[in-house]
Amino acid sequence: MIERPHGGAVDEEHGLRQRLDAFRMLHRVSRELSSARDLSATLQFLVDSVVSSLGFGVAAINVVHDDCLRVAAVAGPPDVRAALEGQSGPRDAWESLLATAVPWGTLRFVPHGVEVPSEVPVWVSDDARAVEMPGAWHPEDALVAPLYAPDGELVGVLSVDLPIDGRVPGELQRELLEMFAAQAAVAVDNARLHSEVLSTMERLEQEHRALQASEESFRQVFESAPSGMAVVSLAAADEGALRRVNAALCHMLDYSDQELRRLGLPEVTHPKDRHLWSNPRRTYRGDLRMVRRDGRVVWVSTNCSVVVDATGVPDFKLVHLEDVSERHDREEQLAHLAAHDPLTGLSNRAELRSRLHQLVAERRDVCVLFCDIDRFKHINDQHGHEVGDVVLVEVARRLRAHVRKHDVVARVGGDEFVLALRDTTEEDAAVLARRLAADVRRPVRFGQREVQVAVSIGLGASTAGADSVDELLRTADQAMYRVKLLHTYGGVDAPGTDSIHVPDGDHPAGHGPGSVGVRDHDGAASPAPAAPAETAAPAAQAPAAPQAPAAQQAPAAGKVVALDGAFPRGGASGPRTVTPAAGPGMSTVDDLRPRPSAGASLRQ
Repeated sequence: MIERPHGGAVDEEHGLRQRLDAFRMLHRVSRELSSARDLSATLQFLVDSVVSSLGFGVAAINVVHDDCLRVAAVAGPPDVRAALEGQSGPRDAWESLLATAVPWGTLRFVPHGVEVPSEVPVWVSDDARAVEMPGAWHPEDALVAPLYAPDGELVGVLSVDLPIDGRVPGELQRELLEMFAAQAAVAVDNARLHSEVLSTMERLEQEHRALQASEESFRQVFESAPSGMAVVSLAAADEGALRRVNAALCHMLDYSDQELRRLGLPEVTHPKDRHLWSNPRRTYRGDLRMVRRDGRVVWVSTNCSVVVDATGVPDFKLVHLEDVSERHDREEQLAHLAAHDPLTGLSNRAELRSRLHQLVAERRDVCVLFCDIDRFKHINDQHGHEVGDVVLVEVARRLRAHVRKHDVVARVGGDEFVLALRDTTEEDAAVLARRLAADVRRPVRFGQREVQVAVSIGLGASTAGADSVDELLRTADQAMYRVKLLHTYGGVDAPGTDSIHVPDGDHPAGHGPGSVGVRDHDGAASPAPAAPAETAAPAAQAPAAPQAPAAQQAPAAGKVVALDGAFPRGGASGPRTVTPAAGPGMSTVDDLRPRPSAGASLRQ
């Protein structure tokens, strides 16, 4: 049903939006860090991002250098930067601080009153008075995140201060800070390694130009490089052939030296990226995919430079290839988190709206099914939230099993799901909705227990006049809400009976085409909503249902089709019209049709 905005819902929506915005920022930071080449610029960008997006006034990164940690980047007021920039502290003092601090996941919190080693550089606000409000941030509090390389080595420490809201960071803020810290650790490690590799390449090129006669010196440096390297000939006689590859490249692709030189780089490159090697004289800098002997795809960061001979004629191209598969995996994971529900794996609200906007812009025939699990709170109360999560995951699986790959199934609320069906008629969507309702109604097993589940489904269609995403979703949501009230007040008990809304145009009150009961049928799941709509039979009027409370009167919605299920009051078992007690100006269920003045909106 449509819930009116209240404080808790607004706070939850604000939290979700804040999390989504932070994930987007984190994804952008990840992309920026992946292309960064200078360590100092990388670190400054990262602390600036923490201050601009996580709600802290100060952020600083201390980088391990020999046996001490030096402040390498600071974001915050000028006096803070002046106090911290260039400062350093012994590594053992930092490790002592980390060992005595309060663990908050991977973060470490140092509350005021705990002694901080004097060798550790700190900054404390001039206003050092204790704040009396519970949960307030004290000027002497400290929150730090140790940065570890993939091999577990400490490479630095990220510290933050001055929360903008003046409170000790909550769970969401700490979780986001942990994610930024993980990116910072990778950035520090990658930037340092990349800096070393660039220095090695620069030294190699200088040595080759200055010492062409010293082939042995070049060979030794080439072979000892930690990342893959190759020499591509630019001579007319064998242009594009591999003259030499190092052991690191052979190990990366699982080929021998002879095999790689015989195949050449294009043959071990993914077919979609082979065009990047089409011109041997072209220098390329960026990521591409290569294929190992076992068929596994490896993402590599490629950097090429042309080396000329003593006469100035291009002699060969030096190619540096660094395995960055882990970084690409992290980027894909972050992108997935930003677009999907973590419990069910379905698309989230933002991804749904994005796909719907695309379909509406393409002028596709789109149908939306808005699904809400009946009495889900009762399931949680009776069986516990663990069982409730199992029900949500199973319902999501059943919904996904009935649609095509290009259709969208999204979880948009606690027990609310939306299906966006591309190139689908209202009739086909109605048939699919019946199959969905029947499939969802099967009991969900949890251990030795069975949980009865039913679902209310509302249908909105772009072909029925809804020509915007908001209107499409609002129409389906209103219809679902009306079905929910029918389950509660209209003579249809849930579980055991499910209904869907089939919009058929806007009619004045009392002049709708009628509401028809249709007996549900069992059948195998179909990958696409292609079955024809069922034929409606003339409906018999059911006894009036109890009057719904005024605050819960159904909003304007469309035609309701009741699926096979027992009515709580007597009567023939054939098709029936389900008619709740009519409010002012409404005589039957079919009079409750959508109107622009209804003022209902999609629940956020």
